[in-house]
Amino acid sequence: MPAPYPPVSIFGVPTDVGAGTRGASMGPEALRVAGLGEALAARGVDVVDNGDVYGPKNPWRGPVDGYRHLDEVVAWNRAVYQAASDILDAGRMPVMLGGDHCLAIGSIAAVADHCRRAGRKLRVLWLDAHTDFNTSQITPSGNIHGMPVACLCGIGPDALTGIGAHVPAIAPAQVRQLGIRSVDQDEKRLVKEHRLDIYDMRYIDEVGMKQAMEQALAGLDADTHLHVSFDVDVVDPEIAPGTGTPIPGGVNYREAQLIMEMIADTGLLGSLDIVEVNPALDARNRTAELAVDLVESLFGKSTLMRD
Repeated sequence: MPAPYPPVSIFGVPTDVGAGTRGASMGPEALRVAGLGEALAARGVDVVDNGDVYGPKNPWRGPVDGYRHLDEVVAWNRAVYQAASDILDAGRMPVMLGGDHCLAIGSIAAVADHCRRAGRKLRVLWLDAHTDFNTSQITPSGNIHGMPVACLCGIGPDALTGIGAHVPAIAPAQVRQLGIRSVDQDEKRLVKEHRLDIYDMRYIDEVGMKQAMEQALAGLDADTHLHVSFDVDVVDPEIAPGTGTPIPGGVNYREAQLIMEMIADTGLLGSLDIVEVNPALDARNRTAELAVDLVESLFGKSTLMRD
């Protein structure tokens, strides 16, 4: 059967500038070595690799006014925004290989602007152990990879909230977060205040992954662009050790496959981030290989042909 996907353009973003641990800068190459492009091509997807975008080196300094490396994070996200926008304008699907999760500011801002121009609705599915809704006032670390959802929702420095053409880039109501199990104390108050739709691991344990995913995907229609922001730390570190902020008790292998297969079933995937793969902390590229396996399911790989 022909793949129900637009042509895909992969681009790498080799930086860990927003993270608190070095090594995610090697994530794009780890995913390439694990065969991401070849796996998508084998599924019948028209895929090209645009190479990497570039930005400033990681200065590895402490926080200033609550932010670590703000200028560098802004520069990298502007590069991501431009790369993703160009791919979308060419009628292709952007697949961003991170890098740390701060880069989702640029990728999702580009998708949001594209959806506004096209008159389409946007849903963001945020697969992560963390809500990433910190601010400079409440962050315990100043690491901006803990702030992208807040920045996209207009809460943060103007240099980041203004990456795209519209501020805020998205509204909290457009986001569904799945697999959450680590939220800072003041961040808990903030996500409640902004009514983020969060399916944390306790909820998934109580109702099951199938029901949680059905709720997270509810309301999608043919006029919806679905953006998936996949942080590999959503998966339990027992099977995905190569990431900078591992949190025990995450999504297991079969649950992760179900997430991806249910997204694929919608036929609405329009853009993708794969972030926080850290080969320096991995064992023989195990985490990147798992990510490629899961992305194959996201692009329609399944045990049987299903209607």
